[in-house]
Amino acid sequence: MKYLAITAALSMGVSGAAIAQDKDWKFGDGKTPERWGQLNADYATCDIGTMQSPIDLTNPDAIGSVRLATNYGQATGKLSLSKEKVQIDFDQGQNKGMVSGNKTFNLLQLHFHTPAEHAVNGMRYPLVGHFVHATSKGELGVLGIFFTEGRANPALDSLLRAHTQGNGTALAIDLDEFMPETVEVYRYMGSLTTPPCSEGVNWHVANVPVEASKDQIARLAGALGPTARTIQDRNGRLLVAPR
Repeated sequence: MKYLAITAALSMGVSGAAIAQDKDWKFGDGKTPERWGQLNADYATCDIGTMQSPIDLTNPDAIGSVRLATNYGQATGKLSLSKEKVQIDFDQGQNKGMVSGNKTFNLLQLHFHTPAEHAVNGMRYPLVGHFVHATSKGELGVLGIFFTEGRANPALDSLLRAHTQGNGTALAIDLDEFMPETVEVYRYMGSLTTPPCSEGVNWHVANVPVEASKDQIARLAGALGPTARTIQDRNGRLLVAPR
């Protein structure tokens, strides 16, 4: 499909790391500005952009229900692993994705960050999953799902079993097990959280976390390391929070 060609490079940028092993940037401590634009002129937007992500999802401008519907369920894909990256690239043609407002987003991949990139009242959850989508016109849309320590998550068990088998491992996974019972989201316009930090990304972040066990979180943290970009300025952008 056309959108796959349009978004191939963008989906790498929105992941925890680019596909290439020799990427010329890395995450920092999540507190000190990364200044990726000083490493490569192609990353200038990372430093000078005005719609950058992640942000602190505090003090919204409006409270309301964002019309969001997901169609995930059982999905198949392949594991893509490299430094600072644990990602599932989904087989296309499965009719998986989400509808936000009047836009249909097709699911491309799912990757993780430890700790979570977006904050709530200055607090970051220990883990987040980013479901990356694109429309047929190449517009990117991301759904972020926070994880908090609690009961083991069955879908994470499937992911971690595949992780032990290495890069390129095929897996089938029930994505609904990553979802809170009711998906209500914060909504704003932002960017990729890694170089080239392209703007115009439709961000959705669920307000209710999903549980994962202490061991599951620790194993993903061990595989990823610190992979959260520093919090970026809102710069007057509209932030809508769920009721």
